[in-house]
Amino acid sequence: METAARTAPAAVVVGIDGPSGTGKSSTSKAVAAKLGLRYLDTGAQYRAITWWMLSNGIDVNDPAAVADAAGKPEIVSGTDPSAPTIMVDGADASAPIRTREVTSAVSAVSAVPEVRTRMTELQRAIAAEAPYGIVVEGRDIGTTVLPDADVKIFLTASPEARAARRSGELKGKEATDLAATRAALIKRDAADSGRKTSPLAKAADAVEVDTTELTLEQVIECVVTLVESRRSATKGEEKRSA
Repeated sequence: METAARTAPAAVVVGIDGPSGTGKSSTSKAVAAKLGLRYLDTGAQYRAITWWMLSNGIDVNDPAAVADAAGKPEIVSGTDPSAPTIMVDGADASAPIRTREVTSAVSAVSAVPEVRTRMTELQRAIAAEAPYGIVVEGRDIGTTVLPDADVKIFLTASPEARAARRSGELKGKEATDLAATRAALIKRDAADSGRKTSPLAKAADAVEVDTTELTLEQVIECVVTLVESRRSATKGEEKRSA
């Protein structure tokens, strides 16, 4: 009779990268929920530290000042895919990190090596503590944070599709027209891809999925299939080595 440990699905670490507006968050949360995995939005962590910098009067355009303050805020991420949370110094930061002010400053803060080093250490620790596996989304997961992830996905989409999706997410005074959103996304892409430390890039062994013409459900199913395939392969390797 097999033990529960032998019959349980193999733990799996999934890294999903890509620029804004490709469906990373919606896909990652849904995949984690379907497969019983934890979920981590690394972008929320960078937004959280950016929000803290802005709230505490740190000049986000001064890399030295940002570096000096990088270790000060306490950032805690809840990894339940059905209700992910982000806390900064004990306060819920879920809403304030999504403002346009934070969005416009996060690339500058994220480019500071000391910030990336701290966030990477935090992200690796969270992934290591996930008992059945985790889906981690970001921009440098497969290349830097978790280069040994079991499954690596790189989501992409046309600038037009990404702008439409992002505009649909914005509400009230944060809403803007498609042309402005598209321009902002392209500017963010250039900043993230061009930074010296852990730039936005597709890992050599990542599977690229173009979501331009796909529904969210189709993207989710594609990723779930890839993860389940990897789980099956891992189970087979374990049985052969037993």
